[in-house]
Amino acid sequence: MFKKILVALDSSSMNKLVFSQGLSLAKQNQANLMLLHVLSSEEKDSPMSLPPELGGPYGSTVSEVSLETWLQQWKKYESQCLKQLQKFTVEARNSGVDTEFRQITGSPGQMICDLAWNWKADLILVGNRGRSGLGELLLGSVSNYVLHHALCSVLTVKANIKPTP
Repeated sequence: MFKKILVALDSSSMNKLVFSQGLSLAKQNQANLMLLHVLSSEEKDSPMSLPPELGGPYGSTVSEVSLETWLQQWKKYESQCLKQLQKFTVEARNSGVDTEFRQITGSPGQMICDLAWNWKADLILVGNRGRSGLGELLLGSVSNYVLHHALCSVLTVKANIKPTP
């Protein structure tokens, strides 16, 4: 049924669960996998999009030291995420699944939908942390965006969280 499955990963602890679900579906359907990570300041563990000094209304007051520190943090973040993608790709290929990966920069929801369209994905797997109400309104939700904007099927993967009585 599904021949091209896009698995959207982030740097959270959920990425292993999302990848595992994607790999399982790919095996069952003899599908190709595309693993995607979007580098974004919206991600919890990423460095800020710009040093605070660059975001001021009166122009740049950033020093070379703070810019260099930010660049080092961003490169470290980028490298760690890329290594995770490469590790998952090797695991999937060793399982007999044709797999490729991409790491791009941008707004996660939009980039996921764009790549799914361009790659002609049949299914997108994306994690969901379970934000709702005001938290989702203020912080946004990548899975919610993808669900409403993707032009293919979307499967949201949730962690097994026990409900509170």
